[in-house]
Amino acid sequence: MPHITVDYSESLSDAFDRRGFALELHPLTAEVIKDTVDNCKTRFRRVEETFVADGAPEHAVIHVEFVILQGRTETVKAELSHAVLELIRKHVASTPGVMVHTSVDVSELGKAYRKHVMV
Repeated sequence: MPHITVDYSESLSDAFDRRGFALELHPLTAEVIKDTVDNCKTRFRRVEETFVADGAPEHAVIHVEFVILQGRTETVKAELSHAVLELIRKHVASTPGVMVHTSVDVSELGKAYRKHVMV
């Protein structure tokens, strides 16, 4: 916890610095939701095809989904969303002719969530 999934358009593969993003995302997340960096887990999923508006190829998408433990206020969740949107801008190189649609969603894990780390 938190579990972070980042879906991004294939056309951004070279423009999106995923490692740099994650390296800054984890401390930011830990600070905002009062957790530790060690608990942050991010996976990136390149999406072969995204379709925005009229389907024009100049549209690309980055969507970040957080699933966190219950108990954070809506204010904290909104703070995290806003901070992550700003962070994305730092890690996507300008690509002439491409409009990048970014979004963030923060939801909570269910009460039945359990975790185990194998060593």
